[in-house]
Amino acid sequence: MWRRSSAESSDRFEYLQTLVTEFQDTDSEEAKEQVLANLANFAYDPKNMDYLKELQVADLFLDMLTEENENFVEFGMGGLCNLSMDPECRDVILQSDGINLVTNCLSSRREETVLSAVTVLMNLVTPSSRSQITHPSILHCMLRFSLSESPRLRNLAAVFLQDCCSEEQVSRAQQQMEVQQTAVGIPLPKD
Repeated sequence: MWRRSSAESSDRFEYLQTLVTEFQDTDSEEAKEQVLANLANFAYDPKNMDYLKELQVADLFLDMLTEENENFVEFGMGGLCNLSMDPECRDVILQSDGINLVTNCLSSRREETVLSAVTVLMNLVTPSSRSQITHPSILHCMLRFSLSESPRLRNLAAVFLQDCCSEEQVSRAQQQMEVQQTAVGIPLPKD
């Protein structure tokens, strides 16, 4: 039994390594998208975590967040969403300016990307990162998301506000938004 599991893990590592190499070597955007989607899916299985760390797949996913190809961004964010639950991967993401990279994806037109970004931010909360993740600009964004027509986005934003923020932070952000809306919402005079 030990031999079988050892051979399985060796095969698993080699397969993941092949995927990473294929991503780096191919010029085909379609092939890269497929590999990224596969890597993001493999990041969901805890059995793959050590191999993905060894192959520095978190860095690969982070690199995708600044790409113009929206599929690259979506799959990279999905992969980070799966990896960010692991404390070591979380630390890699935090040390690589991941909060800013992830926060920039909150304005994506793709709901899946935004949902993954919100989830990654929640997974990145530590005592030292909390103040950056609960910055008023992010809270304003979450408050807007909490009013979304999309039930998934609305509910996830509500969970973020409840789990990551104090009531005082949320109340202060709501007051700031009301002041901004009052000033912005002044109707123009009619001719």
